[in-house]
Amino acid sequence: MHTAHGETALATMNFQPLLDEINDEIRPLLGQRGTVASYIPALARVPAAQFGIALRTCQGEEAQAGDAATPFSIQSVSKLFTLTLAMRHMGDTLWERIGREPSGNPFNSLVQLESEHGQPRNPFINAGAIAVADRLLSRGDAKAELLALMESLCGEPVAFDAEVAASEAATGYRNYALANFMKSFGKLDNDVQAVLDMYFHQCALRMSCVQLARAAGFLCRDGAHPRRGEAAITTERHARRINALMLTCGTYDAAGDVAFSIGLPCKSGVGGGIVAVVPDRLTLCVWSPALDATGNSLLGMKALELFVAKTGLSIF
Repeated sequence: MHTAHGETALATMNFQPLLDEINDEIRPLLGQRGTVASYIPALARVPAAQFGIALRTCQGEEAQAGDAATPFSIQSVSKLFTLTLAMRHMGDTLWERIGREPSGNPFNSLVQLESEHGQPRNPFINAGAIAVADRLLSRGDAKAELLALMESLCGEPVAFDAEVAASEAATGYRNYALANFMKSFGKLDNDVQAVLDMYFHQCALRMSCVQLARAAGFLCRDGAHPRRGEAAITTERHARRINALMLTCGTYDAAGDVAFSIGLPCKSGVGGGIVAVVPDRLTLCVWSPALDATGNSLLGMKALELFVAKTGLSIF
């Protein structure tokens, strides 16, 4: 772990003025570039000129700025939490049907799936997350289990956005194609419609930056519950592996650029949210709905670059 300010300075760092400063630098850029995710009608209506940033340290200190309390559709950020549940339940047998390599292709690509006989390249592309949803469904009420996990992690009620879930179900033709393709190779155990219902609902979770920074807190605490220190969400080994997958696969086909320019494990979603982890230090969530060409939040990435530049925090 590289720190520019040394261990003692970092331990006593007051993050609130830093987040205010980043917010002040980002605000003038709102609405200038990027586009909201238009292929999901319910997301296409989200006003683009919004920005929030929040963090929570391992010690439980919090800071937030901008629209950090505004709930949004977390979309693919949810894949972090369904993966955590699946790893907890299944351990290494989960990887019998899902790879762990970066895809280098768009998150909803069909091409790779065909050449690799229905086995998704990693759990963070759509096909991989659909495979994870299938494994969770085989264990029971996956939607209820995910909601219970999220509420436990952030200490507040969390809900699915029914409009977004319905919007995704009505227009998610490519996801139907991915799921049917995997089913044809015998890679899904459950009914395609049931698997996709779970997948569309997890993507339609509505949470704020503050809630997501809290919820991801176990990833900077070696798997320990972010609010209840004695409880474990996952093992230290699993937390380490999730962080590794975030670094290599968490930002679609921009993962190499993100590792280069930011140097933190990140998981993004087309709702404009990005969760980043500084192991043993803090978790950070940024949100701005306008996306770049790779489907990542344009100003969210800019804010993470500013955060790393101003703190010197990076895993490299």
